[in-house]
Amino acid sequence: MSNLHSQNQDNYDDLLVSIEAGKDILNLLIAVCDDSDCRDRIISDYEAELEPDIRRYRVELARGEPSLRSAIANLVEQEAYLQQQGKAVITVTGVEKLRFFKQLCESRSEQEVFFGYLQWTREGLREFPFSIVLWVTRQIEVLISNESPDFWSWRKGVFRFDTKKTAAVSKTEFEPFRLLVEDDNRELPSLIPLEDLQDLIARTEQKKGLQDPSLASLYVSMGKIYHRRIESGECENFQKEYEWAIDCFKKAIALQQESDMELELSSSLNYLAGLYRSQGRYSEAELLYLQAVEIDRRSLPEDHPNLATNLNNLAALYYFQGRYSEAEPLLLQAVEIDRRSLPEDHPNLATHINNLAGLYRDQGRYSEAEPLLLQALEIDRRSLPEDHPNLAMGFNNLAGLYRYQERYSEAERLYLQALEIDRRSLPEDHPNLATHINNLAELYRDQGRYSEAEPLYLQALEIDRRSLPEDHPNLATHINNLAELYRDQGRYSEAEPLLLQALEIDRRSLPEDHPSLAIHLNHLAGLYYVQGRYSEAEPLYLQAVEILRSKLPENHPHIQIVWKNYVGLWREGISKGDFTFEQLQEHPFGEQLLAELQE
Repeated sequence: MSNLHSQNQDNYDDLLVSIEAGKDILNLLIAVCDDSDCRDRIISDYEAELEPDIRRYRVELARGEPSLRSAIANLVEQEAYLQQQGKAVITVTGVEKLRFFKQLCESRSEQEVFFGYLQWTREGLREFPFSIVLWVTRQIEVLISNESPDFWSWRKGVFRFDTKKTAAVSKTEFEPFRLLVEDDNRELPSLIPLEDLQDLIARTEQKKGLQDPSLASLYVSMGKIYHRRIESGECENFQKEYEWAIDCFKKAIALQQESDMELELSSSLNYLAGLYRSQGRYSEAELLYLQAVEIDRRSLPEDHPNLATNLNNLAALYYFQGRYSEAEPLLLQAVEIDRRSLPEDHPNLATHINNLAGLYRDQGRYSEAEPLLLQALEIDRRSLPEDHPNLAMGFNNLAGLYRYQERYSEAERLYLQALEIDRRSLPEDHPNLATHINNLAELYRDQGRYSEAEPLYLQALEIDRRSLPEDHPNLATHINNLAELYRDQGRYSEAEPLLLQALEIDRRSLPEDHPSLAIHLNHLAGLYYVQGRYSEAEPLYLQAVEILRSKLPENHPHIQIVWKNYVGLWREGISKGDFTFEQLQEHPFGEQLLAELQE
């Protein structure tokens, strides 16, 4: 099967063999997977491989009465082939939708009902001589052996498919919600379905009303869960959980403002601003960051670390927008507060120094950036274990500076050192590992070492596909980078579908005016440009220019690069007869283009 790492591939092969081995007897197989997309791909693959020798059937458990035996019995009643006991595999899903906690007016939860039926199902299943693949989540697997031991003892195999995406949260993250289920005396499992938390909040809203101040802390806890899941790549629907996180923090902020919870309000404003920034909603993010900083200045001592953090976050927004002159004093102030309030080897100090160095690097102030990066790295060496991921990040940042300076041998050594730490300290499918592999590939591309760059790009993408939602912006960026390699090599037919795929991800996951979308439009336009496909490149460049000018200052490097490309396209298009000066009369940037073309 494609897109499975080695252990999952082994488990898939074992599952396939076990299904084929079941003949004329009940063959009960348990498959465990938390990612519904991955599960559906695996099911489709084994069904395709088994046909036509083994017929495939699917059944989904009913939410109200989740009885495995009843679901299969109903299927058999409808299928003559199964009544004749032909060779078949029956795939059972729906368990992943069952709630752990009971709903209002229920005496037992859906999972309790399911386990109750399951415990007394074994004898009833004897009449079905088929391979039955029951798909469960990790949360269900943990409970099933204790809640339904008789059923569990009849299993012929358990096949676990590890994935990053999951619809469950940890027992620790559930703790703020514990008081909402005081009447449930069961021991909590290690994982709780996400929908259970959503139900508990909805039930509390219904019971107490939307204006109850106690809801604020629940909204914050839920918003932080969504935020962490987005950052870690655990969410199954990237855009939807973004929307949920934003909604939670907006509700929390409204209640905190009404109740004068100033410090809590500052934190919520900061989280919401960060979500807006990630979506390219910069003006909204700026207002929230400014409000958070104002609250901190009013409520905290002038050298409080939280103030430094919020100043740093506001500076990061300005930095991303190219507003370097506004970002620099904020970063300097954040670092100064850190030096006064934190130990000299505190990781937060290293982080803020790193950010200041990044600002200097992007301004070409390399001699100022390097000592700061070295200082941050030294702090990390003193304060962190030698295989800590933050230390790898420090090596990666310094390598990036050396790459900008074309100090390639020094950069390569640091990138390799960062990757060595990543491989020791992170799971093999961690998104940060993919990013650092991609960065090394970028270094090799800069040097024209294409044969070394390509396998690294492919490896980074493989990790992304396993660890991130299929519409995650980082996936789009890494696909785009591989396409740029192919373009540099003149492999245009391979570059184009990748650039289109990156744009499709951007359009699903980002607002329509996000700068990252503009950058990728520019790259696709550039591909068409070098192929002489001027009429296809023109609207893409135009859209990129319009987006960037609406979101970034006029002197931002991105605008300057894309505008230069756009002018070049028009100049060459006119010289080749594809465009005319008359077309500029109705063009939104006609006067500016005409002025530059006549220089």
